[in-house]
Amino acid sequence: MTEDMSQYPLRLDGDDFPMVRFQKVTKAYGSLVVLNQLDLDVSAGEMVTIIGPSGSGKTTVLRMLMTLETINSGVIYVEGEPLTHMERDGRLVPANSAHIRRIRSKIGMCFQHFNLFPHMTALGNCMEGPVQVLRLPRKEAEERSLELLEMVGMAEKRDQHPSRLSGGQQQRVAIARALAMRPKIMLFDEVTSALDPEVISEVTNVIRRLVDTHNLTMLMVTHQMGFAKEISDRVCFFFDGSIEEQGSPAKLFETPERERTKQFLNAVLEAN
Repeated sequence: MTEDMSQYPLRLDGDDFPMVRFQKVTKAYGSLVVLNQLDLDVSAGEMVTIIGPSGSGKTTVLRMLMTLETINSGVIYVEGEPLTHMERDGRLVPANSAHIRRIRSKIGMCFQHFNLFPHMTALGNCMEGPVQVLRLPRKEAEERSLELLEMVGMAEKRDQHPSRLSGGQQQRVAIARALAMRPKIMLFDEVTSALDPEVISEVTNVIRRLVDTHNLTMLMVTHQMGFAKEISDRVCFFFDGSIEEQGSPAKLFETPERERTKQFLNAVLEAN
């Protein structure tokens, strides 16, 4: 059955539309529904963290924003424009690759396992995207990359290959590499889970500096409750493919209302 796309706006108008909107977004693998009619708005400059048990759809949200996964129904909007669809003859149709590339260029992502190019130095990793994708002159790409490596505290390691860097150092280079593409939205997928506890604070400080220095909108998935509490403007607890409860970190962690939220947080705290 074909979805009626007339229920969705061609673009979001007005002065206060969100930077990201999921509107009735569903993702399923056969009979397994991973996201069920998800509605989620993320305001410009907001830091939103998604928590929840495994299989609740957390990482799927990020993967759909990066168009690493297709959606079954609904529409995702980025800065007022549909990402998953485009306008044709006054109606929304599935987006072509050129439209997706244009909208996706506003989004950067840092993965759990860094995904740095092993044959390139820290500087080379940061320069590759601006040179190859944005077609920046090498001199300009180098200046931009050095500035970002300085910001994340990795300027002195610019000539080192990933194999010579610690996990925390690799993660900071990965953050600088993503920022070199000048995204408006940053996605973080479990960026601290592969790190030693003493290293988590340095990555947290880097992300906090990003919030202060760049007007970035951030969406993060994490299992680290302390990290989520410290860094977020809003926390969303996902359960069975939808948002069970959301609110400020103080509200969600200290006075959760939903029984499933309480059970999850109690289990996580006991495990730690």
